[in-house]
Amino acid sequence: MQSEQAIQTKIIKYLDSLGAYTVKTVILNRAGVPDLLVCLNGSFIAIEVKKRGNTTSALQKNHLKRIKRANGISIVAYSVEDVKQALAEELI
Repeated sequence: MQSEQAIQTKIIKYLDSLGAYTVKTVILNRAGVPDLLVCLNGSFIAIEVKKRGNTTSALQKNHLKRIKRANGISIVAYSVEDVKQALAEELI
């Protein structure tokens, strides 16, 4: 099973190939902020990366909901394929 770090690295490489601006969050003044903050073709995208079997915390879910309410795209990703699928659905 891949670590979250390995999954993040693959997702970042994929996003870079699309020309996205991507920031990996490490330590912030606000807990629960998604792992990756992305700007792609004028859209704000937040990605919480999890390895299979792990779930988002209540605080993480709250941040993802707030991003959706602000018309951003929020994704919980277990793989690059999850990101590809979500972007295909959201950026139509």
